[in-house]
Amino acid sequence: MNDHERRLASVVEGVLESYRDHGNINHIDGNNLPARSEVSELLDDVLSIVFPGYFNYEPLDDLTVRYFVGARCARILRRLEQVVTRSLAVDCSHGRRPAEEIGQAAHEHALDLLQAIPSIRAALAADVQAALAGDPAACSDAEIIMSYPGVTAIAGHRIAHHMYRRRVPLLPRMIAEILHSRTGIDIHPGATIGRSFFIDHGTGVVIGETSVIGNRVKLYQGVTLGALSVKSREAGRKVQRHPTIEDEVTVYAGATILGGDTVIGRGSTIGGNVWLTRSVPPGTTVVLDTPTLRFFALNGDKNGLEKSLLDKNGLDKPGNGLDKPGEKPPTP
Repeated sequence: MNDHERRLASVVEGVLESYRDHGNINHIDGNNLPARSEVSELLDDVLSIVFPGYFNYEPLDDLTVRYFVGARCARILRRLEQVVTRSLAVDCSHGRRPAEEIGQAAHEHALDLLQAIPSIRAALAADVQAALAGDPAACSDAEIIMSYPGVTAIAGHRIAHHMYRRRVPLLPRMIAEILHSRTGIDIHPGATIGRSFFIDHGTGVVIGETSVIGNRVKLYQGVTLGALSVKSREAGRKVQRHPTIEDEVTVYAGATILGGDTVIGRGSTIGGNVWLTRSVPPGTTVVLDTPTLRFFALNGDKNGLEKSLLDKNGLDKPGNGLDKPGEKPPTP
């Protein structure tokens, strides 16, 4: 054995020793887990029949669509059975189950998802219309379906949520994280979301597991529907940890709403960067006070720059929220 081989053998022994020392992050018991790439391809297959004609190369018409849907459903059924079987095999909530029982359960879960596609499509049709109505920049359904991250995220969420409610382990969360990496939108598959839901822009949106969102709700980028810190993981799982957003609420960019007891009443508007940990009555608008703007010139002539900007923009009036030239800042 030469020096390179000895060093490699030493590396291998070091890695194996770490497996013994940190076994909680190993999975070497012989059972395969679903591969992330496999789940990603499966999600794309399901989306191709949820939005037929948008995400497949071959053109579809009245003659070919029946064959396309039949072939794709058969492929999804087989692949989903395999992935769910592997998910169920490592599900610790039911202990070890016979292989035949797991296979039958996987078949039922796979068939159940395919049967749910018409109802999922009905919800998504309303979501797409909400995006078209809520964004003046939107030109068509096709543009929204193919390029809006919020629609991609909610489409995948409705698929994952269906399986989550039927207690399929692991797979719904994997779908949610694949969508998170694709869109920048993090929706836990447990979140309950009503019809005509629209996320505009979307980057940085976080929606927690026990969130309940009503109908015709609109969120902008950077919104967090989160939980307050809990002392015990088990205690936290027994209660609603995330807020309830009632119908026809708009939440603007950067707002953070926390806590399972927090309810945002119907028809309310939550302004940008607001932090809320208590409920809001229906029809309420919540905004931050207007911040004070101050301007500084590079040459140090602060007063001259402020005066020119105020004069140019017509802002040199009482109540404009800007410091007047020469004024001292207010004492806190």
